[in-house]
Amino acid sequence: MLNSDHIQTTHVGSLPRTPELLEANQAYQDGSITWDQLVSTMQQGVVDIVAKQRQLGIDVVNDGEYGHTMSSSVDYGAWWNYSFSRLGGLSPSDEDRWATTEKRRSSPGNIVLTTFTDRRDRERFREAYEDPSSGILTARKAVTQPKITGPLTYTGQEAVAADIRNLKSALEHTGATQGFVAALSPGSCARVTNEYYKTDEELVYACADAMREEYKAITDAGLIVQIDDPSIAESWDQINPEPSVEDYLGFIQLRIEALNHALRGLPQDQIRFHLCWGSWHGPHTTDLELKHLLKPLLSINAGGYSFEAANVRHAHEWKLWAEADLPDDKVIIPGVVSHSTNVVEHPELVADRIENFASAVGRERVVASTDCGLGGRLHPQIAFAKLESLTAGARLATERLF
Repeated sequence: MLNSDHIQTTHVGSLPRTPELLEANQAYQDGSITWDQLVSTMQQGVVDIVAKQRQLGIDVVNDGEYGHTMSSSVDYGAWWNYSFSRLGGLSPSDEDRWATTEKRRSSPGNIVLTTFTDRRDRERFREAYEDPSSGILTARKAVTQPKITGPLTYTGQEAVAADIRNLKSALEHTGATQGFVAALSPGSCARVTNEYYKTDEELVYACADAMREEYKAITDAGLIVQIDDPSIAESWDQINPEPSVEDYLGFIQLRIEALNHALRGLPQDQIRFHLCWGSWHGPHTTDLELKHLLKPLLSINAGGYSFEAANVRHAHEWKLWAEADLPDDKVIIPGVVSHSTNVVEHPELVADRIENFASAVGRERVVASTDCGLGGRLHPQIAFAKLESLTAGARLATERLF
């Protein structure tokens, strides 16, 4: 995974779905086509999206998360919602996490996650969040989440096998040599409403044991697994009132320990971890600073760490990595183009950002990426233009660093 002769490039996972795939997603949810018919639509789509990534110059490619069903062309939650069809122990509900208005209050030493409408950033900017023309949650389709009513089990063997098969076939067709598949973290999995497990620890470890099957299937196939875990950073804003940093670090430590439990025995060089502060286009004034999260992040048993760094709320934090004591065999995968603006970053800016990180940890340990998934958050034309700028900037940085 280390760079040898150039700055490698990748992205966080979700890429724009084609109209054909979105139509097939809806038809499958409506029951008008079978699973096999949906997979058939995915197969060609994955070959095409991998070919597109290679054309743009991406080194470490993926399937665009085409196996993670999107509700519409604008979808902030497909990275999480996909898991609902791959877990046993869930029952349908009418809860939409973006719309539920219940308020849940925490107290010192007793952290509970409140609802999305009760987030502290959303409280401060209530009018902007509720204005459909503000650009924050525009055109989002309502999606409900289930609740946990029985013991969690992994039932997604057929689905993850299709993800693996489609990506490996696309790698063969396009000549790409490195591929990754995104999978939900235990901490994020545990944010579903729980009516079965008695304690938070029981819940999180049950999620870890279930999702481990997906991680192992991906790494056993020779692919990289990317653990999607915004819960480590994003949950800070979902605790009302604001907790102490000490209490919060205790809250996420359980989730990190459960994740390491799920990753036990899996090859570290085939594991990368994605940290982010959430993909919605809001102000993010209540994001927890990275300085509080670096030590917990590096305790995760992964070979690479992906995180938002182009986002204007966090772009200054690259300096922290100079003192982070990153192990010699690990890489960082900073976002150098962002999902949170329609402005396409200039390649010179991208190169500057890459060089900043190279000055902090070394040129061999920086893989240039996006802040978060581009699919479902940006128009396809803009998303691909950002990937083009990403690779152009990486080439400029390579010329200066190698």
